[in-house]
Amino acid sequence: MYGLRTCHKSFSGYITKLADIWQRSSRKFIFIKQGGMRITEIIINSSEILTAILNGIDEGIHVVDVTGKTIFYNEIAAKHDGMELGEVLGKQLLDVFPSLTEETSTLLKVMKTNKPIYNQTQSYVNMHGDQIETINTTLPITVDGKTIGAVEIAKDYSRLKLLSESLVDLQSKMKRQRKKKKKNVSGTQYTFEHLLTVNPEMIALKNEAKNLAKSESPIMVFGESGCGKELFVQGIHNQSLRANGPFIAQNCAAIPESLLESILFGTSKGSYTGAVERPGLFELADGGTLFLDELHTMPIELQAKLLRVLEDGHVRRVGSTESIYVHVRIIAAMNIHPQKALEKQQIRADLFYRLNVLSFRLLPLRERKEDIHYLADHFVSSFNKTFNKDIQGLEGGVRAFFDMYKWPGNVRELKHTIEYMMNVCRGPLLTMDDLPVILKQQAANTKKRSNKNLSLRRNLEDLEKDLITQALKQTDGNIMQAAKLLKIPRQTLQYKMQKLQ
Repeated sequence: MYGLRTCHKSFSGYITKLADIWQRSSRKFIFIKQGGMRITEIIINSSEILTAILNGIDEGIHVVDVTGKTIFYNEIAAKHDGMELGEVLGKQLLDVFPSLTEETSTLLKVMKTNKPIYNQTQSYVNMHGDQIETINTTLPITVDGKTIGAVEIAKDYSRLKLLSESLVDLQSKMKRQRKKKKKNVSGTQYTFEHLLTVNPEMIALKNEAKNLAKSESPIMVFGESGCGKELFVQGIHNQSLRANGPFIAQNCAAIPESLLESILFGTSKGSYTGAVERPGLFELADGGTLFLDELHTMPIELQAKLLRVLEDGHVRRVGSTESIYVHVRIIAAMNIHPQKALEKQQIRADLFYRLNVLSFRLLPLRERKEDIHYLADHFVSSFNKTFNKDIQGLEGGVRAFFDMYKWPGNVRELKHTIEYMMNVCRGPLLTMDDLPVILKQQAANTKKRSNKNLSLRRNLEDLEKDLITQALKQTDGNIMQAAKLLKIPRQTLQYKMQKLQ
């Protein structure tokens, strides 16, 4: 008999798996829920079934007994740790992972304290000398009130953390190189001149942004994906008094929650096992601009820490007690409307009002139709140089379709559409035959709807049919009552029902 007691919410997924196997098994399982507490006890009469379940879970599972010897270790855990199952099973934990000690090993620590550890970052070296980074939840295993071992559920973030830290290191190196130069270069690619538009609202927006760029106030930019938010933000930076300072951009949705804090604020040596002194993006952006894209995806708890930095300009590295003052301008962006983000509680209200000192809404392409052909002609000219072609432009049918199409991907979608057409075009003009497959289907559907709409009789018949159907549904098929709703005689309704079948 083997018992696990935990209040950790992720075990609900394991229980679901267990119940699924139970339905196809002759073994008996007992589930006991105690009062209103989130405590689940699983009593399992078959170690084979338990092993099959734990091997099927897509997270690393590592179980040790009270002596620190591994008694269960699934294949996912072995993959995370760069080990073979035989190298770990039955072996002492500290022999297999020599960089760990009784104080730094989360498995040994929970057995000593009898207290669970949730979402703890751990860095260690395996017996082959490989550096491993995981996020662990570690729980004591108790039977009849006595601790008999510990179980660890681990997620592997080694590669992602390595890539993230490499990016930070690269940005740090670039910043040092820029300081050596007489003229400081921010590393941005775009200015307001790259934001091409003939739409009066967008032109006014550009002019307003140029005037406000000199301000030190934080900025909020929102608009749909593909409408040019980063280009607009880089334009603000290059128009500002910080133009020679660093421009650091970070998409908040691209980094897991457990790593985003250390990427933004840096780490202090000893903050967790294997942690080193490393500056965060705030420190790297000192004297310049930090662009936080998709801010609404940042965890609420981390937003509170960001708010403190906005208030006093002091950053504290993860695990450190000392604060570092940084002079950074924050520009945040979202691809949804801020009001919607507030309603869904994706962004703290106090943070939003602190950031929303200056705000800009970039129009989607469908709301500035004059830009569709202007940008399309620009992209054709640009790709002519790239592909060494001499295509004159778009035929009339393509222009008409572009006017009707909604462009959900905005300018980015338009650019990629023109790029595809330029690759496949063999004539002097881009034609409907050169459209990508999805847009060809969209054009065909639009043509069908357009042809259908020209038939007045067919549309009137469809409308009559819909209204009669709705009236009959509301009256449960009672023709007399349906005729009253439609305000026509009963005989007329019966005649129309027969005619329209």
